[in-house]
Amino acid sequence: MRIRIIDAFTDEPFSGNPAAVCLLPEGPWPDEGWMARLGAEMNLSETAFVRPAGPVEDGRWAIRWFTPAVEVDLCGHATLAAAHALASDALVAPGAEVVFDSNSGPLRARIAEDGSIRLDFPANPPKPGAAPEQLAAALGSDAWIGVWETGALGDLMLEFIDEASVRALRPDHTRLAALVDVGIPRGVIVTARADDPETSGYDFVSRWFGTGVDVGEDPVTGSAHTALTPLWAAHLNRDTLVGHQASRRGGTLKLHLEGDRVLITGTAVTVLDGTLTEAATR
Repeated sequence: MRIRIIDAFTDEPFSGNPAAVCLLPEGPWPDEGWMARLGAEMNLSETAFVRPAGPVEDGRWAIRWFTPAVEVDLCGHATLAAAHALASDALVAPGAEVVFDSNSGPLRARIAEDGSIRLDFPANPPKPGAAPEQLAAALGSDAWIGVWETGALGDLMLEFIDEASVRALRPDHTRLAALVDVGIPRGVIVTARADDPETSGYDFVSRWFGTGVDVGEDPVTGSAHTALTPLWAAHLNRDTLVGHQASRRGGTLKLHLEGDRVLITGTAVTVLDGTLTEAATR
C-alpha cells in the first residue's frame, strides 16, 4: 500500500504543513483502529486516507483525516495534499475537479494548469465569544482585542492588536490542552492584521494551537481559514485576501469568500513516496 508525505501550502520542501496521504483501493474503509495506528505512526498533524467513491473517471473520492490521537471532521492542508497526490498520479487532470466526500460534506478541489489547487470549503463565520480565564496563562499573553467563536469548527479565535504580538506568542501547550475541558474542543486561532501588507504581500497573519487533537502548533491550518476569511473580509471590506500562517515553517494561502463558502488556494510538493510493508497493512 502506497503512502506519501506531502508538504502543503508551499512550493518548497520542508516548509508549509506536512501531511501523510494513504491512497486506498476501491471498497469499504479499512479498520478504524488500523487507520488510527497509522496516523499515530506517521506522527504528523494529519494523515489523510483516500479511496474511490465510485468510478475513478467520475472524480469522486472519500476522505478521512486522523491526527496522532483522534479522527477529525475537517482538515485543509491534508485535503490539499490528497488532491496533489491524485493529480501526481494522473487520477485527476489539470483543469479538472475532484470531489471529496467527508464528514463535513462534499469538499471540492480544482487542479489548475499551473499545479495550484483550489479548495472549496464551508465557511464558519465567527460570532463574538468569551475567553476562559485560564487562556491568558496558557498563551502567555492577554493582549487580544477581540474574541470569536467559530461554531462547528470548534476553535476559539483571538484577534490581537498587531502582527508582532501574534509572532511573539510562546504558549504553554500543556495548559492549552487542558482548555478542552472548558469549552475549546479543537484549538485556538490567534490572528492580527499584517503590519505592512504592501511589502509582505499578505493581509493578515495567524497561528493555530491545538487543544483537543494532540497537536501543539500546527504549521498551516487550512480549516482555520474558513473562520479567518469571513472575519477579515468583514474587517477589510473585501472578499479576496491573502493570509500568512506565521509558524516556524510558515505558509501562505490565497482566499476568497463566496457566499457561504471559502475558496482556499495553495500549492504542494511531495517529499517522500513509499510503500507500507505487508506487516504494516494488517
